Amino acid sequence: MELWFEGLRFAQKRTSALLVQADVRQCPLTKTFHLVGLFDVLEHLPDENEALLAIRQLLALDGKLILTVPAHQALWSYFDEAAMHCRRYSPRQVCDRLKEAGFEVEFVSQFMAFIFPLVWLVRRIAPAGQRRRDPQSAREMAAAEFRIVPLVNGVLNWVLGIEARWVGRGHRLPIGTSLVVVARIRQGSS
Repeated sequence: MELWFEGLRFAQKRTSALLVQADVRQCPLTKTFHLVGLFDVLEHLPDENEALLAIRQLLALDGKLILTVPAHQALWSYFDEAAMHCRRYSPRQVCDRLKEAGFEVEFVSQFMAFIFPLVWLVRRIAPAGQRRRDPQSAREMAAAEFRIVPLVNGVLNWVLGIEARWVGRGHRLPIGTSLVVVARIRQGSS
């Protein structure tokens, strides 16, 4: 499910799965699911509780939610502004929002630990003028961060693959630029 048509067009290039253009807060789907993924979405929503309550309605009683969000408000920068984020999360904040919406958190970890020092450094040394630029400049600076340099991309892909397997086995990382959370509907919540 994707709110924006542009996002659906991008997704069509990457999957043959059924895609639905809709807002999760007014979901046209009537069936429930055993697994819902919400990847880098919650931080864009002014009222994350409304979305989490809607997602809870999509989950079967034994279903699980896997979500990712950006971590550490201290990393806020032009990148977040260009991406139209409303916030970044601490592990406690994202767990609190999930609990408020009737979820029980089973697992939470930071990830993308390998790039944390680089991201932190870039965000700290960027001149103050670059940190408070107009929206167009913020988008240009963010786009530059996504420029693919094949050798660097290959190294990062390899290192982050190791990290992903580590977290996938249930290990937690103490630092990272993002958070991954697995939650389920809290028993007895209505």
